[in-house]
Amino acid sequence: MDVINALRLLLHEHSPMRQEPVDCVLWVPAESVHANDYNPNSVAPPEMRLLQLSIMADGFTQPLVTWPDAPGQYEVVDGFHRNRVGKEVGAVRRRVNGRLPIAVINADRTSKEDRIAATVRHNRARGKHAVDAMADLVIDLQRRNWSDDRIAKELGMDSDEVLRLKQTKGLAELFADREFSEAWEAEGGS
Repeated sequence: MDVINALRLLLHEHSPMRQEPVDCVLWVPAESVHANDYNPNSVAPPEMRLLQLSIMADGFTQPLVTWPDAPGQYEVVDGFHRNRVGKEVGAVRRRVNGRLPIAVINADRTSKEDRIAATVRHNRARGKHAVDAMADLVIDLQRRNWSDDRIAKELGMDSDEVLRLKQTKGLAELFADREFSEAWEAEGGS
């Protein structure tokens, strides 16, 4: 498998599609792939069983999207649950010889904020996010100096959704930099 991966990397280097991560899918040892610490996506047990069935019946039809966070080590950007199935389901693990298919995101997406945004975009394009976990991510990105507009743009939200998620956590500090107009004026008083 290592020789095949080396050949794929060589072909990818010369491919007219080399800027597309899916142009080079590698099969790496499952132990070299680990989950990120910010994925807000959750899958209910029935859907997890369905994913397991899908991979058992159809095989891996999508690689895990990863980021190389150390030599020979990859953090999952998208595919957290496929990662789990590949590692935890014995029949799948044996069939793929203890390896997982990965595509590595473009080299310019190295900051944690970029990876969080990529994870959210992948997940939102497919389904739902847990509200509290999404609120935590919005707060984290704001603390990393992302504006509400950038959060909305990068995560595929509108400004009202960003505001609602911030309100969900009830953190006044997130609104400290906002200017508010006087809504009411006292009449005849001092």
